[in-house]
Amino acid sequence: MPSTPIRATPLDAGRIRAITLDLDDTLWPVWPTIERAENTLRRWLDDRAPRTAALARDAEASKAARRAVVAAHADRAHDLGLIRRESIRHLLRAAGDDPGLAEPAFEVFHAERQRVELYADALPALAWLAERFPVVALSNGNADVHRVGIGRYFHAAIGAAQVGAGKPDARIFQAGAQAAGVQPGEVLHVGDDALLDGAGALRAGMQSAWVNRARMPWPDDAGRQPHLVVHELTQLCQLLDPHA
Repeated sequence: MPSTPIRATPLDAGRIRAITLDLDDTLWPVWPTIERAENTLRRWLDDRAPRTAALARDAEASKAARRAVVAAHADRAHDLGLIRRESIRHLLRAAGDDPGLAEPAFEVFHAERQRVELYADALPALAWLAERFPVVALSNGNADVHRVGIGRYFHAAIGAAQVGAGKPDARIFQAGAQAAGVQPGEVLHVGDDALLDGAGALRAGMQSAWVNRARMPWPDDAGRQPHLVVHELTQLCQLLDPHA
């Protein structure tokens, strides 16, 4: 992907009255979590629907099931919980198993999906931010901050399924600002994805902090550059602390 050197727009810290915060890959690495949840689901299916379990282990069959479900529910493609549950149902039907197992199977996946391994900087940063601002979780995924065990740090949690649109759509950012009781221009959005978080927040009128743990260049197709670029959340707190 073409990229340009990062030259962040100066942050106006005096405008910040609330923080919206991405979850996956900002507070924890998401793909090890998803892989473990999928393995847990397949083991559960081994005992109850072994033909479906075998089909679920076929990468192409799983991708085809997801594509079919997304096509059938194009207006709800932002609802990753629905897409996951209906993909399980699609595989159950394809294997000749009971499609009614989709609901308990999804719950097995979803429960394991909440078992995350936080980055070392996540809890100290959450505690620091929550003491100073209303913090609103803003996620396209279906992690539950209360089930994860970090709900006490959040004023509210907004998901794409709840709003009817995911990042970078302005509606989910606007919902986050509304939940915090402020205007979008008074929010600093913090997230790891240059396009979904960074560019989306900027287009919604927020200031933006890009958590660039991998030290990647800002992609050209993300457009205007963020106000802050940090490599970990501790650095973000230091930059926001007027006494640092």
